[in-house]
Amino acid sequence: MKARNVFRIAAGVIFSLSCGKKPGGLPATTDAVGVTALTAEDTSLPADAEHVAKRLVSSPRHAEWVMVRTAQGDSVRSWVVYPQRRDRAPVVVVIHEIYGLSSWVRGVADQLAAEGFIAIAPDLLTMSSVPRSADTVATQEATAAIRTLSAEQIQREIDAVAAYGMSLPSAQKRYGIVGFCWGGGISFLHATHSPSLGASVVYYGVSPAASQLRSIRAPVLGLYGGNDARVDATIPAADSALSALGRTYVHNIYDGAGHGFLRQLSGMNGANLNAARKAWPATIAWFRKYLGP
Repeated sequence: MKARNVFRIAAGVIFSLSCGKKPGGLPATTDAVGVTALTAEDTSLPADAEHVAKRLVSSPRHAEWVMVRTAQGDSVRSWVVYPQRRDRAPVVVVIHEIYGLSSWVRGVADQLAAEGFIAIAPDLLTMSSVPRSADTVATQEATAAIRTLSAEQIQREIDAVAAYGMSLPSAQKRYGIVGFCWGGGISFLHATHSPSLGASVVYYGVSPAASQLRSIRAPVLGLYGGNDARVDATIPAADSALSALGRTYVHNIYDGAGHGFLRQLSGMNGANLNAARKAWPATIAWFRKYLGP
């Protein structure tokens, strides 16, 4: 089976099934070493976890740490990357995985800035007491700490970060959100929370409960690996509910790709890289359509 693209726009449904290898797909003979080489060379995609450190060091874009405060007194340490452009830019908030704010997530923010957006990645574990290195907390500690966060705390911190981003002199007054894994679910939930959100992109994150979807106004793009049954099982209910409500929900499922395919481009015998080469351009096109160029 090939990558399946399911497009839902308002009340209409358009199905597109891709056939054959498209330009830019991996050669059938590419082995694991070859895939790894391709991921290192392809600067049109975010660097994967293996290559992100080098990409960040060599980035020509200005980036900085900021501390954002909420009205309730929370502190949110955030990584901001600025695009190289003459006019004002839309803002994209980048929500990290369950592992916390890692170099990989900062690399995604840098790639969004390369595409012309002000990207701001909040560390939603800022207020936690877990010990951390310069990059992120240990995986088990991060996972445990993430699960102690309340939905209200998470959303008010995202609200504050989005407001900070849009207040920057070089920013437009519109924003989108993208998240990965746990953060993908949070980016979907943020669409149920914020009436001012311009667009949401969900990378392999679970869908909210059907009862929560009624408040969604922003268009949502979901990008999923075909070998990710736990997450993919939540798609049909969201699709049905949002279709009945007349909302815009587009979901693309990439056959053969696994959970976390954008972070691990060399995985799944090339399927992750092929998925990323479709998903990332779709992400940029989505934000340009709904936030502006």
